[in-house]
Amino acid sequence: MHKFIFAGLLTLGIISPAQAELYYEGGYNPNLTLQQQLAADNPYYPRPIIFVFYNNNQCYECPQTINLIESVYKENYQGTYDFYVINYQEDLNYNFTQNYNLSQPLEVVLQQVEDGQMTNFRKLEYLQNQISDPTSFSDNLTYQINSFLGEEE
Repeated sequence: MHKFIFAGLLTLGIISPAQAELYYEGGYNPNLTLQQQLAADNPYYPRPIIFVFYNNNQCYECPQTINLIESVYKENYQGTYDFYVINYQEDLNYNFTQNYNLSQPLEVVLQQVEDGQMTNFRKLEYLQNQISDPTSFSDNLTYQINSFLGEEE
């Protein structure tokens, strides 16, 4: 696992947060399509995906929110769904901005995958404004993931 230094949310590629530093998961290769990258990263592909997208705009609560989202993922969904944290302004190869209509400093996309193809998705916005109560935040995020991706509670 390669380590990247967290510099005010200005990092490249597909990464996963951990407190003050961000860790890169997988062998990022800009010459691969997103489908090829996901297949290379995960031998169990295709699985549903939880994307956490952020941009270069200042957002005081975003690092805390990303850490909380990652904690919910690790506690409830690791091994069931894939998880990526992506700076969508820096990673232009996959055109995430257009595909998911991204514009906020932080957005989560729950991506369904069927027969190896990405199908329906649900976008969760303004999560950084909801972290004043981490327990309620975690419960709501878990509910959103379970209700859209079909995981039993």
